[in-house]
Amino acid sequence: MECPRMKHPEAWIAVLRVVAGAWFLKAVWTKLTIAWLAEVIPYPAVTPRFYAVHARRVSEFADGNPIGWYREFLRDVVLPHAPTFATLQAYGEAAVGVGLVLGAGTALAALLGLVLSLNFGLATQWMSVGQQGFHVMLVTAMVVLLAARAGRVWGVDRLLVARWPGLRTVA
Repeated sequence: MECPRMKHPEAWIAVLRVVAGAWFLKAVWTKLTIAWLAEVIPYPAVTPRFYAVHARRVSEFADGNPIGWYREFLRDVVLPHAPTFATLQAYGEAAVGVGLVLGAGTALAALLGLVLSLNFGLATQWMSVGQQGFHVMLVTAMVVLLAARAGRVWGVDRLLVARWPGLRTVA
């Protein structure tokens, strides 16, 4: 018996894109809040709770990490600058989530998601087989979305490329 040919594989990649983006948005949900500039202009700000949790978690990830160079990176670079890295993580996750869900700047969003996923994986891979598997799948999804230019189906990137064909290299 012959397997039926998959219909519309690009649509299924778009589904993967939206689901991965939703996961990043879920991950950032408790890390950002709305703050007010001069009590007039709202902007996303990192929560004090996440600043506190971030430093503690990075310390835990470093203490047991068997990858020497990454353990030293966490201890010597990330921990002394924990508020900066917490801010970069929260805004990075938000940018990846929004970019992937909307299919806007998908290549950039997937590349940033790949960097974040690799770092999350290196930080936690020693903790459990589940951590290893999850981050391998997330890294793989980011590579597929980047290579497939997944925003060109059901995404803003399709509109951008139609309007400005020169964007094909980045959208």
